[in-house]
Amino acid sequence: MSTPSSQANWRIERDAGGIAWLCFDKVGASANVLSGQVMAELGERLRELAAQPPAGVVIYSAKNSGFIAGADIKEFTGLKTPEDAFQMIRRGQLVVEQLEQLPCPTVALINGFCLGGGLELSLACRYRVGIDDDRLSLGLPEVKLGIHPGFGGTVRSTRLLGVIPAMSFMLNGRNVHGREAMNIGLLDRLVKAGDARQAARDLLLRTPPRRHPRLLQTLLALAPLRSLVASQLTKQVAAKVRRDHYPAPYAIIELWKRYAGSNEMYVQEAHSIARLMVHDTARNLVRVFLLQDRLKSLGKKSDLALKHVHVVGAGTMGGDIAAWCALRGYNVTLQDREEKYVRPALARAQALFGKKLRGAEIQNAVKRLSMDVAGAGAKDADVVIEAIFEDVAAKQALYKTLDAKMKADAVLATNTSSIRLETLRTVLSEPQRLVGLHFFNPVAKMPLVEIIHAGDTDAGVVAKALAFARHIDKLAVPVKSAPGFLVNRILMPYLMEAMLAADEGIPLEAIDQAALDYGMPMGPAELADTVGLDVCLSVSRVFAKEFNKQIPDSLIQRVNANKLGRKTGEGFYKYQEGKPLKDRNRARNMPADLRDRLILPMINEAVAVLREGIVADPELLDAGVIFGTGFAPFRGGPINYIRATGVDNLKSRLAKLAAQHGARFQADAGWTAATLKEPKA
Repeated sequence: MSTPSSQANWRIERDAGGIAWLCFDKVGASANVLSGQVMAELGERLRELAAQPPAGVVIYSAKNSGFIAGADIKEFTGLKTPEDAFQMIRRGQLVVEQLEQLPCPTVALINGFCLGGGLELSLACRYRVGIDDDRLSLGLPEVKLGIHPGFGGTVRSTRLLGVIPAMSFMLNGRNVHGREAMNIGLLDRLVKAGDARQAARDLLLRTPPRRHPRLLQTLLALAPLRSLVASQLTKQVAAKVRRDHYPAPYAIIELWKRYAGSNEMYVQEAHSIARLMVHDTARNLVRVFLLQDRLKSLGKKSDLALKHVHVVGAGTMGGDIAAWCALRGYNVTLQDREEKYVRPALARAQALFGKKLRGAEIQNAVKRLSMDVAGAGAKDADVVIEAIFEDVAAKQALYKTLDAKMKADAVLATNTSSIRLETLRTVLSEPQRLVGLHFFNPVAKMPLVEIIHAGDTDAGVVAKALAFARHIDKLAVPVKSAPGFLVNRILMPYLMEAMLAADEGIPLEAIDQAALDYGMPMGPAELADTVGLDVCLSVSRVFAKEFNKQIPDSLIQRVNANKLGRKTGEGFYKYQEGKPLKDRNRARNMPADLRDRLILPMINEAVAVLREGIVADPELLDAGVIFGTGFAPFRGGPINYIRATGVDNLKSRLAKLAAQHGARFQADAGWTAATLKEPKA
C-alpha cells in the first residue's frame, strides 16, 4: 500500500488495485464517535477522493471496540436554539451526502457496534459488509435520547429497507445483529473477520445491483397508503409512550408520512431533529445518558481480579444474582440449606441463559453455575454475597462462618435492602470489610447496584465492590449506610402513600394511572406487587421505626393473608399469566391532587437524602433513582425535576397537601439548600 496521508482522525491509503481504504481512528478515544471536528475532517478527505477518484472506497475502523458508536453526545449540551441545532445537523448531512455522491462505489466495513450516526454514515455507502461475531450490532437508537436520526437516516433507512423494517428499530431504538441485519437488507455481506477485506474488495470490483426493499414495502410508501400506515404506526407508539412525554417517535412517523419519496425530507429531517434537540425531553435524556457514563466511570475492573463468585441464599434475589454473574462469564457457587432450595434457582438460571445466549454458550454458562450446599466455594471466592432473608441474627451467624473461611482479600457483601451495615457487621473480626451490594428485582433487567458503605468501610473494599459491578455490567452508585439506603428510602414514601390512598377507597387503577400520567414506567400498586408485599412490609417497618411513618393497613392485611403480589398470584391485584387484572374504567375516578400525593413524597425524600449526605451529590442521586426505580427518565431525576419546576412551586404544593392530608407532607429542611440549584457549566 502507498504511504497514508497524515491526518488526525481519518487517513487514506490507496492500494495497488486503486482502492482507497479510508480509516477512522479517533485520536485519544477508545471508540469512534462523530464530533463536529471529525465530520469536518471527513469532509476534507471526501473532497480529496472526489478530486482523484479511486476504483472504490472502503471505510473501516481502526478500533477493536467497533465501527462508530454514533455522534458525540456531549456536543448536544451546548445547543441553545433550534437554529443552532439545525446548522450543526445540516453540516453533518452535507458531509454524508458527499460520501453518497462520490463518483466510485463505496463499502462500509463494519466491525462491532455501528450505531446512530455511524449507521447513517454506512447507509450512504453503496454496500455494507458486516464482520460476523457476537459483537456485531447495528441500530438507530436516537429515540432513546429523545431525538431521531439526523444525518439522513430517516430517509436512507426507509428507502433501503422499506418502512416497516426501518421503523421497527427506529421507533424502538433497538439494535439488529448479524443474520437479522442480512435478512432485512441492512447488510450486503456477512463474513468472518479474516474474509472481510476480500469481501469488500469483491463488491467494489463486481459492483452488484444495490439492494431494494421488497415490493410490498415499496407499495406502502406510495402516497395513497402512507396515511394509513402512519396511522397504524402511531397507534402502536401511543400504546407504549405519550406524545407529550416522548415526542421523537411521533416526529419520525410524521416526517415519513409527509415527505417520503422527496429529497426535501433531508432538510425537513434536520429541522425536525433540531426542534427535538432543544426540547426538555431530549435535554433530560441526554443528561441521563451522561449520568450513566458517570456511573460506569466509578469502577475500574483492574481493582478486582474476579474469577469466582460465591452466593449464599438461593431465593429469588440470591439465585438471580448468581445466574447473572454466571451469564457474565464468571464461575459461581450457590449455597443454601438444602438442594431443594437451590434447584429452582438453577432452573431459572437455565431459562435466563436460554434467552440471552446461543448454542454452546448456553451450556457453558450452565457449567459455570454450580450447587454448593456445603458452602465449600466460599474459601476460594473473590466475592462472597450474602442474600438470605432479612434477619439480623441469621445474617450474623452466617458471617461468623464465612469470616473463618474466606480469603483475606475477598469481598464480603450483603444484599440487604434495609438493614444498616453497622448493625450487621459487629460479629466480624474486621468489621470494615463488610460492604453492601444491593441489587434490584428483577436482577436481569434492573441495571443498578447500590454500593453500601459505612463511614469507616475500607476504601479498598469499596473500590473492589465498584469494580465488581463493572465486571458484571451493572451500574454502581456509592451510598452511605442508612435506613433504606438511597433507592428504597426514596421509593417507599411513594409506595406507602399509594397504599394509604387505597385505604381511603381510591381505586388502585386510578392510583396507578396517576403515576403513569407523570411518566413512571409502572404504577405503585403494581410495582409493590412486583417487588413483593412481604418485602415492602419489611422495609416499611424500618421506615416506621426510623421516621415515624404509618404502615398502611392494606399492606399488613394482604401479607397476613399471604397475598404477596405477583409471585403468589394475588396482592393488590389478582394476576393471570403474570399480568394484573385491572378495570380500566376505575382509573377515571382520580382526585385532582392524587398525582402530587404520589410523586411529591418521593421528591421531598430526595431532598432529605441529599441534605443528609447519603450520596455525594445531586447528580448521583438522580442517576441512582432513575436506574434503580425507573423514575420517569424524560424528567431527568428528582432533583432535576425540582430545578425545572421550581423550589417555591413545589414547596407550595407540599404545603397544600400537608394542610389537607397531614404532616407527612411537610417540606424537608433541605429545600433551601444551595445544592438544589443548577450546577454551573
